[in-house]
Amino acid sequence: MKNVLTIAGSDSCGGAGIQADLKTFSALGTYGMSAITAVTAQNTTGVFMVKELDVETVAAQINCIYDDIEVHAVKIGMVSNSEIIETIGRCLMEKGARNIVVDPVMVSKSKYKLLRPEACAALVKVLLPLADVVTPNIPEAEELIKGSIGTVEDMKQAAREIYDMGPKNVIIKGGHLAGDAVDVLYDGRRMVLFEGPRIATRNTHGTGCTFSSAIAAYLARGYAMKEAVGAAKEYITTAIAHSLALGRGAGPTHHFYSLYKKAGLIHE
Repeated sequence: MKNVLTIAGSDSCGGAGIQADLKTFSALGTYGMSAITAVTAQNTTGVFMVKELDVETVAAQINCIYDDIEVHAVKIGMVSNSEIIETIGRCLMEKGARNIVVDPVMVSKSKYKLLRPEACAALVKVLLPLADVVTPNIPEAEELIKGSIGTVEDMKQAAREIYDMGPKNVIIKGGHLAGDAVDVLYDGRRMVLFEGPRIATRNTHGTGCTFSSAIAAYLARGYAMKEAVGAAKEYITTAIAHSLALGRGAGPTHHFYSLYKKAGLIHE
């Protein structure tokens, strides 16, 4: 079994963040480990509080894992301030981390800012050059390029601009555009489009976390980047199609739907 580390914030309602990452790793046959950067108080209706951990605690979590266990891939999610970003970058460089997936989490679905404005520059300077792939959605990509995105052609141009910031691959997620859900993968040479149906549901809490974690799990298992993204796209599409109507807001995706169905625990 391959081992995957998530470095991200905790989501108290379990649909996003560390909890979604660990569920995804398990669903895809990998062993999940975590380094928590922040604790949030949130439910399906929104984020109500964020408490950042100190950099010593973040570093200790990362270092003790690498000192004891082989890490085959890393997913980086919510990293809210510059000090935490710089600490993560330093630790991963010292440990020779590989298969690094950066999900630049900036704002929650309820519009709560999860990345301090001054930390965006640190994310670009420190984490993007370390990334094997960075996975912004359209609002996050717009913040990175300081421009607007309204079409698939705009997504392609944004991917080129973000690629120039240092990552080996860029995925622009198209969930915020109308029409089919189209994601764009750029590796510096080729543009590859991954198309999928747009599923009519409000239960999309944690989709970005889950998608990036799925990519990390597949990379850890030895998939090439294009194949990892394609498999992750299929996984998240199924998870959204069978999402869970929990709470009064945006419910979570169903991380274990395929496993439950295979085991005969779901009957349709």
